[in-house]
Amino acid sequence: MTTDTSRRNFFKNTTAMSAAAMLGGVGAGLTACGGDSTDTPEDPLLALTATQVVAHIKNGTLKAETYMSTMIARAKAASGLTAMIFLNETAALAAAKKVDDDRAAGKTLGALAGLPIVVKDNINTKDMKTTGGTSSLRNFQPKTNAPSLQMLIDAGAIVLGKSNLHEWAFGITNTNFTYTDPSGLPILAGKNPYDTSRIPGGSSGGTAIAVAARFAPAGLGTDTGGSTRIPAAFCGIAGFRPSVGDGPGKGRRYPDGVNDALPISTTRDTVGPMGRTVADLALLDAVITGGAVPTAKALKGLRIGLPSAFWAGLEDSLKPVAEAAKKKLADAGVVFVEADFKEDLMTLVNEISFPIALQEPVAAIPAYLVANSAPVTTVAQVQAGLASPDVVGAFGAIAGQVYANEYAAAMVPTTGGRAQLQKLYEDYFQDNGVACVLFPTTIVVAPKIDFKNGSSKIGYISDNVEQKDKDTFGTCIRNTDPCTNAGLPSLSIPAGLTAAGLPVGMAIDGPLGSDANLLAIGMAMEAVWGSLKAPAL
Repeated sequence: MTTDTSRRNFFKNTTAMSAAAMLGGVGAGLTACGGDSTDTPEDPLLALTATQVVAHIKNGTLKAETYMSTMIARAKAASGLTAMIFLNETAALAAAKKVDDDRAAGKTLGALAGLPIVVKDNINTKDMKTTGGTSSLRNFQPKTNAPSLQMLIDAGAIVLGKSNLHEWAFGITNTNFTYTDPSGLPILAGKNPYDTSRIPGGSSGGTAIAVAARFAPAGLGTDTGGSTRIPAAFCGIAGFRPSVGDGPGKGRRYPDGVNDALPISTTRDTVGPMGRTVADLALLDAVITGGAVPTAKALKGLRIGLPSAFWAGLEDSLKPVAEAAKKKLADAGVVFVEADFKEDLMTLVNEISFPIALQEPVAAIPAYLVANSAPVTTVAQVQAGLASPDVVGAFGAIAGQVYANEYAAAMVPTTGGRAQLQKLYEDYFQDNGVACVLFPTTIVVAPKIDFKNGSSKIGYISDNVEQKDKDTFGTCIRNTDPCTNAGLPSLSIPAGLTAAGLPVGMAIDGPLGSDANLLAIGMAMEAVWGSLKAPAL
């Protein structure tokens, strides 16, 4: 059957109902916000979530090759957003055709058969280069896939391509200067689909753009201080950071090791799924972990903490969306517990965050490069090829080991700053009897792109007072960074749009190992909040 014939059959099978109704009833377990509830893209295939795509392909109402062709065409049409570093067109189409052939032959299909995913270009891929968005690795191709990615591929997912990122994943704007035009402007500056003058967030900005722009239903990012959740919030999608704990066998949820993705912090780094809905994240998470996909949690009577430190200083345009989201949950029966941490959590985080993130690369980067037979093997060689001003600054601190003493103090077992932070979180959850804490993922909406510096200063209005010359990085990671230093799971969920049409994400952090429960809570929340309209491209 040709692609055009398959498309006509898909439309024929679904024209009896509205697009919204059709998209809400594709398979078991879909939430109320499964597809675009308003402003559905002209092509109904673009509105499908990952969960719906695999259901359609499995039951034969959609050809994998048809869907893949649609995604590729959309990716090319949206190329101005700079979401992708490499589009795996030929191989992806061939893999999709094989899924269709296997189904026709009566073979058992995997849980993700035919699902296109994009993969952040710092995650190892054996069939594609892994450049990290930096010049020293422009021709680097690892010999193996990262384990989390391999599990998705084994389940039938198809890699559509490698997505753009902040250089070496060391930032939150996704304004990458590795390649510039004749005037010096960064060609790899990712653009937010809801407002192309604004950043998509980073460092997993390319994956977020692809999902939000409807040319990939899901994908993989990585998260050190907020890199799956900040771009998810800014681009109106969902992003998950799984538990990391104290490492393998001590709370780390995903199987990826220190040599499976370009490293920053061996303590804090993790791969994380990103998708249109929390249900899609739960599907990918179940495949990676070998567990079951959770069902949405009952919200009535659920106790959720509201620590004031995470709600202070919100940008005025964002605040009404956050408050409305909170009210909807209260109306659904959530019991909010307004309780603060016993100590100043933000001060403690600030004491240990940079020492961990900027000292651990000293050993982690060379170890990764050598283990993967990369074309460069030292921090100095990577540093020499950097182009983004903010990343050059970060590597200066790494090369100079300026945080060596602070890092040693932070990592002392039981008494160090990280252990204190973990205890602070543990006590909070236990003492207040809450399943998670809720807060806006970021305290500001997506800032404007800084084509000169990549990431420098921003201004915004909070409580009717102008905030001037605020550090972009520090402002954007304020709410996402704390849990990463404690190794806890975190989830960002799209909650609404500002009056200007910019997405706002709400985050929930949970105790170590509560990942499945956190996803179940998130699935219930997204059903209450509803879906965001698609960006007008």
